[in-house]
Amino acid sequence: MENIALVVGTSGITGSNLAEKLISKGWKTYGLARNPDINVNGLDPVAADLLNIDSLRTALTDVKPTHVYITTWMRNDTEAENIRVNGLMVRNILDVLSEKKTVQHVALVTGLKHYLGPFEAYASAGFLPETPLREEHPRLNIENFYYAQEDEVYTAAQRDGFSWSIHRPHTVIGKAVGNAMNMGTTLATYATICKENGRKFIWPGSAAQWNGLSDVTDARVLAEHLIWASTTEAAKNEAFNVVNGDVFRWSRLWHKIADYFKVEAVGFEGEIHPLQKEMEHDADLWKEIAQKYGLKENSLNRLASAWHTDLDLGRPIEVMTNMAKSRKLGFTVFQDTEETFFELFDQLREVKLIP
Repeated sequence: MENIALVVGTSGITGSNLAEKLISKGWKTYGLARNPDINVNGLDPVAADLLNIDSLRTALTDVKPTHVYITTWMRNDTEAENIRVNGLMVRNILDVLSEKKTVQHVALVTGLKHYLGPFEAYASAGFLPETPLREEHPRLNIENFYYAQEDEVYTAAQRDGFSWSIHRPHTVIGKAVGNAMNMGTTLATYATICKENGRKFIWPGSAAQWNGLSDVTDARVLAEHLIWASTTEAAKNEAFNVVNGDVFRWSRLWHKIADYFKVEAVGFEGEIHPLQKEMEHDADLWKEIAQKYGLKENSLNRLASAWHTDLDLGRPIEVMTNMAKSRKLGFTVFQDTEETFFELFDQLREVKLIP
């Protein structure tokens, strides 16, 4: 039987990389987004609003997927609203697809906020789990939209009989424009701005993150993991952490990134310097940089998500994940994290998103 994928959120870092990987493996692949203007050869775009079930029914009339990959979410002002909106998006897509009776597996991408708490209480006192993070850690006794998304998948799976997998990456590093959580490109734009006007490349985060061990998730590794779990019998109906497989210290990587961009690095010197504040007046400067170097995107807000990078780098504890569960079941893909960042920077230059 032919594998037919529906990637929900195909305009994001995770969704676009997944679509490319599926197509390279010969899958018929549909990509759903509100504005699916995606430069992925071989992708069948589907324009729909996940909050409008009639829009979904119309857009998916002729789409009968065997595998569904949910890689999207929508940021709202409160966690209660995050729960309502993001739970509804998952429910709507699975309700529409239920009528087709073709879905064999649903994969949902969430993240480490499963363990650390939502944005409103992110890694705050009282919500600091033991690291390395393991999948068996219980849910926190606090509102969290990731839990709502999971519960929608579990409910639909019980109703419709498909298998599922939950994927919890650490910070995802990969190319995307207009993405709400985009550390790699955020750091690239910040370093570019520092180089252009002679500013120092100042570490924005905490002492714990500067000195501690960390890991991240290359979008290409996450794509492989999603496909693996959705096609491996032993991996079905399980939740997984997914990271590159190595660990690093920002105290080394920050200087390596500075060397790449030929800027002067400043490490942790006793206090946090939020990147959102450091870059709050740089939008006009970025327009000048884009014009000067002929870049394709002159809106800094579509490239940088300083608020989210601050959340990650400002944590009061070191954060890394345990991958033993995936390894035991046969997932062996590994990626060097330094290469993840430098390959991304090379790619951003190649497509004229940074000079």
